[in-house]
Amino acid sequence: MHTMSTVELTKENFDQTVTDNEFVLIDFWASWCGPCRTFAPVYEKAAEDNPDLVFGKVDTEAQPELAAAFGIQSIPTLMIVRDQVAIFAQPGALPEAALADVIGQARKLDMDEVRKSIAEQQAQQGQGQAEQNPQ
Repeated sequence: MHTMSTVELTKENFDQTVTDNEFVLIDFWASWCGPCRTFAPVYEKAAEDNPDLVFGKVDTEAQPELAAAFGIQSIPTLMIVRDQVAIFAQPGALPEAALADVIGQARKLDMDEVRKSIAEQQAQQGQGQAEQNPQ
């Protein structure tokens, strides 16, 4: 029996999925988007090649709040979340080799280092917050 290797993420199960799993990939897509359809089988294969990771998909049409929450401007966008920190986000359909490379790099990341640099960035951004949110 072939189980779907990807998980359909909705606003109901999103937080739970990201909280319960330390490594989640998210494909933001929509059925009308040609590049998304091209990327889907590549993403499925990566999911089969990496059975220990969670591969989620967010249908931006069905879940506009999730897309908005992450500021998704174009689709497909691939996002990788480790320990509830978004460590990678890139629009565009990745070829198979590039996707494998990104997953490999994400696996190797030292999350302590990542958290440290995020804390430093946030400290620096404390001063410049007002200019970054034009209405």
